Amino acid sequence: MPSDVLHRFICLCRYLQDPCHVARFQKLCGVRGTFAKKAAENDDKLSVNGACAGQRQGAREASGDSADRLPGQRLRKSLNVEQDECAHSGPADSDPKGTVKPLRRNSLTGDVGQEFIIENKFLFYLFTIGTELGNEMFFIVFFPFLMWNVDPYVSRQLIVVWAWVLFLGQSTKDVVRWTRPASPPVVKVEVFYNSEYSMPSTHAMSGTALPFSLFLLTCSRWEYPFMFGLSIALFWSILVCISRIYMGMHSVLEVITGFLYSVLILAVLHPMLDDIDTFYLSHSYAPLVVLLVHVGFSLVAFSLDTWSTSRGDTAQALATAAGAALACRLNHQLGLLPDPPEEALPLTLPLIDGALLTRSVMRILVGVAVLLAVRAAMKVVAIPLACKIFGVPSDDVRKARQHAQVELAYRFLVYGTVAYCCVCLVPLLFGLLGLS
Repeated sequence: MPSDVLHRFICLCRYLQDPCHVARFQKLCGVRGTFAKKAAENDDKLSVNGACAGQRQGAREASGDSADRLPGQRLRKSLNVEQDECAHSGPADSDPKGTVKPLRRNSLTGDVGQEFIIENKFLFYLFTIGTELGNEMFFIVFFPFLMWNVDPYVSRQLIVVWAWVLFLGQSTKDVVRWTRPASPPVVKVEVFYNSEYSMPSTHAMSGTALPFSLFLLTCSRWEYPFMFGLSIALFWSILVCISRIYMGMHSVLEVITGFLYSVLILAVLHPMLDDIDTFYLSHSYAPLVVLLVHVGFSLVAFSLDTWSTSRGDTAQALATAAGAALACRLNHQLGLLPDPPEEALPLTLPLIDGALLTRSVMRILVGVAVLLAVRAAMKVVAIPLACKIFGVPSDDVRKARQHAQVELAYRFLVYGTVAYCCVCLVPLLFGLLGLS
């Protein structure tokens, strides 16, 4: 009986991992690929993460992947899925006037992707918004907005959740080493993360952990309808998860795993957030512990696999959390952005009038402009400085950043500084400008 249950579970995982489901969902949503049908019908030419499957076969064998495992395998025979049906679910006749390119290319990989056709613009924009909820530009606006306009307590705890969810998710990717869904039949609407491994979906993880953490942290701290907050968290999570399938970046199994993995992490981490926050703000050894832990776990992430862009993303999240933690401690000592007293809880939502709205918008415009300027300035300085310190040639930035020490120093210098400015220096600027 246990072996029969295990067999059924493995078959279910194989079924959910099949890229045909992603291709069918994309077709249902009006996404059409422009690759030739011959490429879709030829299994030897299937693209895995943008490379020919034949070219990647040796790498998969070296890492221990086989036909009996899940990564990158179509497994249609065991799933009783007709190959021709899947092969024709993605390709479409090319219409030069209606084709578009993937939204962003990765400056480190140079992958620009293949053209495709969008027949349903509403779903395209909806799922583009969904996938942006897990990207850098969203976080560089979302966390400061909470910190400056809503509740610093909630913001700094969300940063802790976000950093450790990303660390665990990205590290798990580099351990499991599953490739992205094969293209064809899948259409790569996004290619920015295409060179990374895909199991589990870290977009699904952050898109689940953040809204539900926000809900759990605010439902007893702020007065608002319980079902309203829960509905927002559910919609946010579902939108992000489905957007990753729409973009062709993840299989159904990887998205479900990311969702469940983040729920497990949140169940363990959420009860400890108050203790972590108290330690960061008041313990005398907190700055040293923060630096050692965050740099140490970044080094662990860099040691799990050969070079990939996911390692830099992991270091970026940990650097942001470290910079924010150190700045929050300084704020606590200086009395900046104080938490309301416990007797004032639960907090009531303020009346949104013209003055409040204007002040909030001005904070965001001024503050984010400062953060973007700091990020740009630090990017100019960080890579040449790191290359000079570690003796790495700096004439080719892409190659230089493939050295672990350069990438790690770059991420901590840039994003640690940006986070520090966000939490401590920008609120001081607001005081000088009368925006406090």
